Amino acid sequence: MPPPPYRADQVGSLLRPESLAAARAAFKRAEVDAATLRAAEDVAVREAVRRQETIGLQAVTDGEFRRDWWHLDFLSQLDGVQLKSNEGEKFKIAGQEQPPITAVTGRIGCSRPMMVDDFAFLKSVTSRTPKMTIPSPSMLHLRGGRASISTAVYPELDAFWDDVAAAYRQAIAHLGAAGCRYLQLDDITFAYLCDPKIRQNCVNNGDDPDALPQRYAATINAALRDKPADMTVTIHTCRGNFKSAWVAEGGYEPVVEAMFSTDVDGYFMEFDSSRAGGFEPLRALPRGKKVVLGLVTTKVGELESKDDLKRRIDAAAKFVPLDSLCLSPQCGFSSTHHGNALSVDDQWRKLERVVEVAREVWGDAHRSIDAPR
Repeated sequence: MPPPPYRADQVGSLLRPESLAAARAAFKRAEVDAATLRAAEDVAVREAVRRQETIGLQAVTDGEFRRDWWHLDFLSQLDGVQLKSNEGEKFKIAGQEQPPITAVTGRIGCSRPMMVDDFAFLKSVTSRTPKMTIPSPSMLHLRGGRASISTAVYPELDAFWDDVAAAYRQAIAHLGAAGCRYLQLDDITFAYLCDPKIRQNCVNNGDDPDALPQRYAATINAALRDKPADMTVTIHTCRGNFKSAWVAEGGYEPVVEAMFSTDVDGYFMEFDSSRAGGFEPLRALPRGKKVVLGLVTTKVGELESKDDLKRRIDAAAKFVPLDSLCLSPQCGFSSTHHGNALSVDDQWRKLERVVEVAREVWGDAHRSIDAPR
C-alpha cells in the first residue's frame, strides 16, 4: 500500500457511541474501574474501525475514543504540565463550558510512553493504515503564551522550546517503535494566528504574534528531526471545533509561509466556510508537499453536494496542481467527548461523501498522491 495522505482522508476524531459515553460517565463517578472503561473503549474502537473500513477509508483512526480532549489528554502527560482555566478568547456559541489550557510549572519532558498502547490496539484491529493523531508541540504555548510558562523554570523561552522539541522527539520515537507510520500533528496555532483577536491575545500574554509562526514551525521541525524515515507526518490546522463552535476567523495569508516551511508531508487545511478565506495562499505550497482540502464541514449535519465539492476542488486546483490535492472533512467530528451538533448517521454520510467524491475526481480514493497514475 502506498504511503499517505490518501485522496480520501480524515482528520481523526469521531462521535462517541452512547454506550461509550455512558461507560466514561460511570467511570468518572467511580462506579466502574479503569479496566471496565478500557473494555468499553475497545468495543467502540473495533466497531468504528469496521465502519471506516466498510466506507472505504484507507487511513483509519480510533476516533480518539480514549480521550476527553483532542489535545489535553496528551499534553497533560508531559512532565511539567498542569491544566488551568482559560481566560483568553472563548469559543463562539459553545455555552458556558470552555476547555482548560496548559500551564507549564516544571521542566518539560517525556519520561514515559504516551498513548502507545492506544496506537498498538488500533494497529491490531485494522488491515488498513492506522493513523495516530497527537497535538502539535505549539499547543503547549498559544492559548496561555508566555504568561502560562513559569519564569522560575524557564526565565528564557529558548530553553522551553528546546525541552518541548526534545520531549516530542521522545514521544514520537515511542510511537515509531510501536509501528506508527502515519502521524498527524493537530496544530490550530497557525490558523488561530490569522485572526486579529487572537494576535492581540498573544500580545496580552507577553508574546509577539509576528514571530510566533516561525517559532512554532522551528519547534515542529526540531521535534521531527529523528522520526523514522518511513513515517509520514501531516499537520492539521483549523479555527476551533468545540461542540461545533470556533474561536478564530481569517485567511491563511499571515501564516502560510511559516506553516509551509515545516518538515511534514502534507497539510490538512480547513476550507469549509468563509472563516478560512480563499484558496490563494495555496500558491506557496512547496513542490512535493500535499494539501488535504477540508471542504466537508463537521459542524452541521447538512450533507455537501458532490457537485459543490468538485467545484471547490477545481477552484483550489487553480493555485496548486490537482495531483497535489486530497479531500477530507475540515476537522474531526468530536474533538472533545461532547461531540459536535450532528448525528452519527450524518457523520458516516459525510465520510462516505468524501470517499465518493475522491473516487470520481481522482479515480481511486485509496491511492496516495505519490502512487503512479
